Order: sequence, then C-alpha cells, then structure tokens
Amino acid sequence: MTDPITDLFPPFQPDPDEPKRRRFKPVPLRVLIPNMVTLLALCLGLTAIRLAIEGRIDSAVYAILFAALLDGIDGNLARYLKGTSRFGAELDSLADFVNFGCVPALVLYFWMLKDLKALGWIVCLVFAIAMVLRLARFNVMLDDPTRPEWKKGFFVGMPAPMGAACVLLPLYASLAGLLPNFPGLPFLVLLYTLLIAFFTISTIPTISSKRLSQSINRSYVVPMFVLGVLLVGLLGSHTFETLSGLIVLYLISLPVGIIRYREMDRKWRAAMAGETAQTAAPTPPA
Repeated sequence: MTDPITDLFPPFQPDPDEPKRRRFKPVPLRVLIPNMVTLLALCLGLTAIRLAIEGRIDSAVYAILFAALLDGIDGNLARYLKGTSRFGAELDSLADFVNFGCVPALVLYFWMLKDLKALGWIVCLVFAIAMVLRLARFNVMLDDPTRPEWKKGFFVGMPAPMGAACVLLPLYASLAGLLPNFPGLPFLVLLYTLLIAFFTISTIPTISSKRLSQSINRSYVVPMFVLGVLLVGLLGSHTFETLSGLIVLYLISLPVGIIRYREMDRKWRAAMAGETAQTAAPTPPA
C-alpha cells in the first residue's frame, strides 16, 4: 500500500557536489568604508542634538564641526578607493540634510531661538526646508549634461556645509565672548538665520573647493604651509574666535565669487558667439 503523502512529495536527496548559489552579491570593502564614514558623521550630528538639549552647546558645536570634517572626507575617500556608488551618493545627501539642515537649526533653537517660542521654531523650519531644497537642486544639477565644464568650479548658492557653519556664527561669537547677551539678541539671530537660509537657496555663485584644489605657484607653497600650521594652532587654542573670523572672511569674500563668475560667463558667451558666427559664415567660392 502506497503512502499518498510520499507520492505527492517524494524524498529528495540534494547533490553534495552542486555549487551553492549566493543569495546576496558580495560588496567590496572599499565601497563600505566611505559609507561607514558617512554614518559616523550622521551619528555625530544626531549626538549634537542631544548635547544641545542637555545644554552642552559648546560640545554640540564640536560635534557638528567634526561631522562636517567627515563629510568632506567620505567623498574623497570613495573616489580614492574607487568605491563610489549610487547608494553612497544618496546616503551622503540624506546625511547632509540631517547634519547641515536639521541639526544646526535645532542647536540654534535650544540655544537662543526658543525664547521666541513659535516664531523661533518657524525660522528653524525655514532653514531646514531651505537646506533640503538646496541639496535637491544640487543633486539635479549633477546630472545636467549641458552644464559647461567651467561652471563646475562654482556652486549655485551657498553649499550645505558652509551654510551650516555660517548659520552658527552668532553661537561662535557668543561662546568666544565677542557677542554680549542683550534683549534684542534672539531677533538678531532670527534675522541672520533667515539671511543664511536665503543664501543657500539663492542662485548666487560661490567658489567651489574644486577651484582651490588646482595647482598653485611654487612660491606660494611654503607660505601656505605656514598659514596652515598657524590656522591649526589657532583652532586648537582659540577655537570659537578663529571660527568667527573665518566665517566673517568667507561672507566678505562672497562678492569675489560673483565677480569671477560673471567674468568667466562673459568670456564663455563671447567664445560661443564667435563659434556660432564662424559656423554660420558662408563658405567662400573656390
């Protein structure tokens, strides 16, 4: 008498020599390392929020600055290790929104803007939304094939890390003792936050770090080394005073980027017009 269950489901003995199929494709370590750096920067940004809630504002600023440093490292590390990926680009963009959009706004809120209650919170929302719009526009412009090569040396609007560093200028100055606490200070911080939010979503051209990475004259190498050592020493000994000075210098230099951009744009348009006129000119008879 046959067993109906056995007839429906006959015993199966797998072949021991059959190669096992991999469920997931292995990911190279060189791809994981930059993403781990990005996640570490994200953890620092989220930790800055907790430090601000606990009232440790200076430690929150250090966490944001360290997160910005790691943000500058992960992309270069991915290119150096040849570990760039679409996943890494999306992860970096989302981490930038948290670290440079949400975190600085919340730190400013717990430090000063909470005194304005609902109005202070609305300004924090405006800054965060401006930052996410700026990052979305940046991602779209990366895929624009018609963008001239020279324009890649400029950002459209203030980049996200610089926007986060600049919006914290009142906090740097307060921690350095350069900004006294007076009744109108929350409104001053509110107006300044709105100004930086405008710069991030504006079309004002700002010089990209790619232009700074170009070759320089040999005569400037030693002075730049000395300046770098001096800057590191000042950041270590007078952190918030040095940060305040650097941000002020950056804001003052914004017109330089605008002037340089207009000069290059004028030359490019003139060259394009010359090529068009040369192409449209009739061919002389033989």
